[in-house]
Amino acid sequence: MLGASRRSVCTAAAGSRRRAAAGVASTVSGDSAVTSSPDPPRSVVNGEPGVPRLQKRLLSVLAAPKLIGTDNVVSLKLREGSLVGRRYESSAAAVDSSDTPPAEKYEYQAEVNRLMDLIVHSLYSNKEVFLRELVSNASDALDKLRYLSVTDSDLLKDGPELDIRIQTDKDNGTITIIDTGIGMTRQELVDSLGTIASSGTAKFLKALKESQETSVDSNLIGQFGVGFYSAFLVSDKVVVSTKSPKSDKQYVWESEAESNSYTIREETDTEKLIPRGTRLTLYLKRDDKGFAHPERIQKLVKNYSQFVSFPIYTWQEKGYTKEVEVDDPAEAKIEAGDETKTEVKKKTKTVVEKYWDWELTNETQPIWLRNPREVSTDEYNAFYKNTFNEYMDPLASSHFTTEGEVEFRSILYVPATKKDDIPDRKTKNIRLYIKRVFISDDFDGELFPRYLSFVKGVVDSNDLPLNVSREILQESRVVSI
Repeated sequence: MLGASRRSVCTAAAGSRRRAAAGVASTVSGDSAVTSSPDPPRSVVNGEPGVPRLQKRLLSVLAAPKLIGTDNVVSLKLREGSLVGRRYESSAAAVDSSDTPPAEKYEYQAEVNRLMDLIVHSLYSNKEVFLRELVSNASDALDKLRYLSVTDSDLLKDGPELDIRIQTDKDNGTITIIDTGIGMTRQELVDSLGTIASSGTAKFLKALKESQETSVDSNLIGQFGVGFYSAFLVSDKVVVSTKSPKSDKQYVWESEAESNSYTIREETDTEKLIPRGTRLTLYLKRDDKGFAHPERIQKLVKNYSQFVSFPIYTWQEKGYTKEVEVDDPAEAKIEAGDETKTEVKKKTKTVVEKYWDWELTNETQPIWLRNPREVSTDEYNAFYKNTFNEYMDPLASSHFTTEGEVEFRSILYVPATKKDDIPDRKTKNIRLYIKRVFISDDFDGELFPRYLSFVKGVVDSNDLPLNVSREILQESRVVSI
């Protein structure tokens, strides 16, 4: 009796579950018929008629855990794709990709005032580098003229020597930098000075490479196109007067530090005409008029641009001594017989006669660019004394060149005098140059280990990566090597 009751209860429960599942399946089947294609689903699955495909799938999911026996094993077979493989059949139709609206393309915009403010106040950490940047630009202009004159000799005909001259006026607070380079036309003024981060040197190098003249770019310095704007670090106003051999006219570019515009006009003052090149005039700010002293300019040139390949002259006050006669107010009386004569004694004194003239500032040559076999010991010692302000000859020196992933030339010295420096102490004994332009001597064990901090020397390379201000090295595997 008890066993029969259990079997009847189980049979009734199983029947209830089948009826409930069948009702739900029929409802879902009806909904699917509305949302899917108008063709009704096939009612034959594996040869068993009368059971729709979607109804059988739902039955297999809802009733499988409770079923006993083998009647419904077919509904659990994965090859039907009912559980996993073909779930997408009841999902929404895929969106046609052709209906996607096209993307709109925009160009980056820049606020000129904000960009100039970043360049002037955030890009450079030291104001005095403005002279290094402007002298480097002048050197590039001279290099361009020299390269172009190889194929067009008329560019140098009846023209001034290739040099750079810097004149200061401490009374009016101005600095004038003059080069006899290639100059600029009106359009080149717009393209180079009127476009921020447009490097004329980079464009020139690209043109040379396209003409397969890849061996002539080793001396060109500029690359970022922002060095000119370092003039506004110390200037309220900048005036550029330039004459190109390509044009019969001389043009003047002018702009102020707090302005987002500039003007270009033709030079009409005959006293300001130049045969070729560029004259750059800086009108210094009130707090920076100390840069207008000739001695300070000369010091900066020797520090940053000592080894530029063109002569750099600075306007210096000079003097020479001479003897001049002066009258002595004391009278000497000479008695000769009955007559007494009065004679005025004449005396001489040494005075210094002052005058202004151009003085060559970068006399020292970069001997590391020469073959070590051609450099004498006296030349090594003289270079050491001039570069590091030493009075004694070094104990030893090493001149070498390294080639590979990074190429550089170097001269290292062992000083003769013992220093009391702590081995861990930060020193400034290694001077880094990039294309003969001084970059920095502030390296905390990056270029040389600290236990060799007593060694002095110079390192010159064309390959080391610099930041935009050209003041520090970028972090690179090449530097760590």
